Amino acid sequence: MVGKFSTIGEDGANAVPNLGTTPDMNILKRLVPTKHHFSGLTRHCRALHSSYLHPSTDTSVEVHSPEQEVVIALGSNVGDRLDNFNNALELMNKSGINITRHACLYETAPEYVTDQPNFLNSAVRAITKLGPHELLGVLKQIEKDMGRSGGIRYGPRPIDLDILFYGKFKVHSDILTIPHERIWERPFVMAPLMDLLGSSADCDTVTCWHSFSLLLGGLLEFWEKMGGESLIGKEGMKRVLPIKSGLWDWSQRTSVMGILNVTPDSFSDGGKFVSVEAAVTQARLMISEGADMIDIGAQSTRPMASRISVEEELDRLMPVLEAVAGMPEAEGKLISVDTFYSEVASEAVSKGAHLVNDVSAGQLDPNMLRVVAGLRVPYIAMHMRGEPHTMQNSENLQYDDVCKQIASEIYSRVKDAELSGIPAWRVIIDPGIGFSKKTEHDLDILVGLPNIRAEIARKSFGVSHAPMLIGPSRKKFLGHICSRIAAEERDPATIACVTAGVLGGANIVRVHNVRDNADSVKVCDAMLKQRSTKNLS
Repeated sequence: MVGKFSTIGEDGANAVPNLGTTPDMNILKRLVPTKHHFSGLTRHCRALHSSYLHPSTDTSVEVHSPEQEVVIALGSNVGDRLDNFNNALELMNKSGINITRHACLYETAPEYVTDQPNFLNSAVRAITKLGPHELLGVLKQIEKDMGRSGGIRYGPRPIDLDILFYGKFKVHSDILTIPHERIWERPFVMAPLMDLLGSSADCDTVTCWHSFSLLLGGLLEFWEKMGGESLIGKEGMKRVLPIKSGLWDWSQRTSVMGILNVTPDSFSDGGKFVSVEAAVTQARLMISEGADMIDIGAQSTRPMASRISVEEELDRLMPVLEAVAGMPEAEGKLISVDTFYSEVASEAVSKGAHLVNDVSAGQLDPNMLRVVAGLRVPYIAMHMRGEPHTMQNSENLQYDDVCKQIASEIYSRVKDAELSGIPAWRVIIDPGIGFSKKTEHDLDILVGLPNIRAEIARKSFGVSHAPMLIGPSRKKFLGHICSRIAAEERDPATIACVTAGVLGGANIVRVHNVRDNADSVKVCDAMLKQRSTKNLS
């Protein structure tokens, strides 16, 4: 087998990655540019692009094998597509392909051969010591083990695994081309690829990937020229989150999550719904008023709340959860469990919960992320510093730029979740209104949701696209602003927050008063749809 391998280095001999002395890897052709230092991605790409086309040296060296960062695309349209993805990721991790980042999940119409089912598409970044042809062999074996046979080119398949990028290398052999030759014509490949990047390049390897586009603005410019975000949501490609037994396109309308606290001490409705009968009646009422989801919590997370044990939380939660899940009215609705305990999350999902809503984003139980990864359900990761008993301490309320710092801290939590096995396509983010925040911080969040997304996008476009939940309902800061001591008197103020949040990009609103907030959401969605129609015309 004849192979040619090219890379872009930064300077001298230190720039030469080693790729492994496998029989199919004979020569590494190193193209070494002049060293440059630029702060902007466009300028950095320009420097690499120019140097790549006009190398200062052209050297052949033997190949050795350190770790390389790779991008692998996934596709499936036969059988249980999501289960195929899950199994493929598991097999990859077991085969020396250590996954570090996940793109969003896309449902796409077939191309080339159109008479076949829709595909699921995504991509991952990973670290591997495998050489490029070794990696190809491992991926082909995974495809075979999962039932893929020859079949029609571009036809139906249970799993399709393609290498998009391999380190800083270009590979050309009789069986492998890297970068993948069809990246540049496939939006269903480019969209998840972009999710794995940020508006700021996080390493030299990523900068090199940008240079492969041959555009000064790198892959970002290429994606925009292809159509960019305007392509998402149109017929043929939609961004989705797997939930229950289906795929949820959260861009279609804002969802309303009704709060059901089965606690004696919650700040707004503590003690009202501790009996199963009262809780079921309230759940039935919220569904009739327009709730898409019911979030059941059995432990108060109000400021200064003391923590109860796993056993006590389960004793409160499980009878209500099972009763609500068994209601005929709950058919087609989603049930969320509000807990920071992994044991509670696991038991709740086994009895009918569809989501885990964790106010600590994995910080209060070291097993939470690993357990949720195994449960394979959506995970709501909320921003909070400390725990409910300490979150309003002065040190937890120190912010220089609250939106920027929330974005950074919540991205760090999501990154931890990904490394624990929770794909980004299962994550919902929550900026944590009222949790380790002062009144001015909560207001900054409500008017700054686009800023939070933009700041996350500096590190990960994929995480910045995640569904966003806000929970301002009846919070104390509204009482301060409106001079409403009683929590139940803060519903009009809550509606104002919900309106601002939805118009600012929130996808889920978590509220006590479903009826009035559901109406607010409908009007906001209508306004957003009207604005979108105007922009298209």
